[in-house]
Amino acid sequence: MILRVLLVIALCVPAVAIDIQVSRDGEVATIAEARDFIRSWRTDRNLPRGLPEEGFTVVVESGTYVLDEAIAFDARDSGDREVPIVYRAAEGADVRLLGGKVIPGWSAVDDDALARLDESARGNIVQADLEALGITDYGSPKGGGLELFFGGEAMRLSRWPNEGFTHIRDIVVDDGHVIHGRKGSKVPQIYFDSDRAARWVEEPDLWATGYWFWDWSEQRMPVDSVDLDESILTLGGPAHHYGYRKGQWFYIFNALSELDEPGEFYVDRDEGVLYFWPPGPVESTEAYVSVIGNTITMENTEHVRFQGFRIEGTRSTAVRITGGKDNWIVGCTIQNVGANAISVNGGEGHGVVGCDITQTGSGGISLVGGDRTMLTPAGHFAENNHIHHYARLQRTYASGIQMSGVGLRATRNLIHNAPHMAIGFGGNDHIIEGNEIHSVCYESNDAGAIYAGRNWTMRGHKIRDNYLHDINGFKNEGCAGVYLDDMFASAEITGNLFVNVYRAILLGGGRDCLMENNVFVECRKALHIDARALGWAEYHADDWLAEIEEKGTILGIKYDEPPYATRYPELPKILEGEPKAPEGNVVRRNIFIGEGWDQIEGKARPYLTMENNAADVEVAFVDAANGDYQFADPEAVPVEGFVPLAFGRMGLYESRYRASWPVEHEVREQEH
Repeated sequence: MILRVLLVIALCVPAVAIDIQVSRDGEVATIAEARDFIRSWRTDRNLPRGLPEEGFTVVVESGTYVLDEAIAFDARDSGDREVPIVYRAAEGADVRLLGGKVIPGWSAVDDDALARLDESARGNIVQADLEALGITDYGSPKGGGLELFFGGEAMRLSRWPNEGFTHIRDIVVDDGHVIHGRKGSKVPQIYFDSDRAARWVEEPDLWATGYWFWDWSEQRMPVDSVDLDESILTLGGPAHHYGYRKGQWFYIFNALSELDEPGEFYVDRDEGVLYFWPPGPVESTEAYVSVIGNTITMENTEHVRFQGFRIEGTRSTAVRITGGKDNWIVGCTIQNVGANAISVNGGEGHGVVGCDITQTGSGGISLVGGDRTMLTPAGHFAENNHIHHYARLQRTYASGIQMSGVGLRATRNLIHNAPHMAIGFGGNDHIIEGNEIHSVCYESNDAGAIYAGRNWTMRGHKIRDNYLHDINGFKNEGCAGVYLDDMFASAEITGNLFVNVYRAILLGGGRDCLMENNVFVECRKALHIDARALGWAEYHADDWLAEIEEKGTILGIKYDEPPYATRYPELPKILEGEPKAPEGNVVRRNIFIGEGWDQIEGKARPYLTMENNAADVEVAFVDAANGDYQFADPEAVPVEGFVPLAFGRMGLYESRYRASWPVEHEVREQEH
């Protein structure tokens, strides 16, 4: 076993720093072997939690390390607070942890499949025998199953149309289903228009994905039957929760007959064969399929660092941390995975720092922790991460960063190019600070780049010093920068810059929010505040008031007792005023540049405190064309007491813990 011993062990005192080298052709060939050596070292010395004075560092040399199962860590693998165990890539090394299997070769398509292919595709498709490679579990087209990656890029299941969507021509069964005045149907049958449907009839496992009723609720569904005479699709159950509505959009996928352009693939799950139209030469380009569920799992592990790895090819979440304390994922590149990049559930003080995350099937980083009953913070954080082009399979409610619990933090991240949210949160006392967000919510409407909803007790949030720009919704039909939905309260929204955001801030009937010292530039409906609990959404508030009457709680929280009553003094007074009204909101010292900023409902306006704002003003910037929105003349700021925005603390920053630098990113072209 190759060990570099930096100090000689004196007598029996473990005062040595041990550096373990891992290389594909060395005596320690895997990270799992290095983990096992550390376990054995402790066992031999009867030191289940003891470490050398300077700790262990596992240094991994360049190479692709193909995994047939996750590298699992538990409490036995913990470091100490002052001496964490570090697993890192060697200086300058490219260390790839691959949870997939490389396709060693391709063959011509057999005659039976050839007949089902589009005529234009027949000379371009190759196939691989997955069963011969030992791969027999293909998962479901619903998501989380086998995927194909070629030249480091995610390929897509064959689909129609190849880009964008088609629309529901009409519902088939008028069953009287209506939501908020929108007519639809709960029966999973729709009329469609396509001259290609005849080829779908023989497809054994046809699927569709669509925004079936609302612009923010997407779901993958199997297709039970295709009626060519009536142009009816019957979808498999259970029916979509909200039903189906005329004019909504969807597409068909997982059809061999629709494998008709480069970059598409199809898996025949009965025969175990992968069909593929390669976008480049297969002889010289690596192709692999996802196989294992996770790359790294940590359960009740403490004080461990993973740094500088390239992680890809898992079907589910790449890195999963459960319980434990003070584990960090640092400077890693995580891509081409089927679910989230990193999931933290429970424990305290876990961090994700300086990572590059892209092409995930679902979200980027999920942080869950803390005790909402006692308002005990978890202290998890995501900082200086670049998260982009995610939510490849789960299109909605798959955030770049999702936070749930108490006392979590998202700081100085760059998040862009996603069909739905950038940051979603629920719970208490979170900090969302210094992030740059753009080009999100591009496939959904009535959505929010930073989003939370529907709770009077989830308070104490600070949304500050963020830069949100170029966020306009599907076909520019409407979304929000910060969206506090359905009476969510409370948050401090301060010091943010909003540029070209359809609705910069949307406060949906909530209470006790502060909107202060923000700058809004060319936002069509910069500030939306409504009183929905006094109207169409009163049923939510009625349920909460009934719970207060019956149990003395709001959504299970003893709102008028410590710690809630002391931490949030406005909360126990909620019955003293008008509980359903948007009371306690303050709009102060904001600058609105451009027309049409005010979208405040008349019923909400009497409850709102508006102080010292400047609207419809013109202000000169240093260089707005190149994104420099500092005031050219700080003395000419039209609001007394306005505090200059923290431009130097918005977005990514250079650090030895960044996975890459410099970072380039482009604003997505808006669809019309």
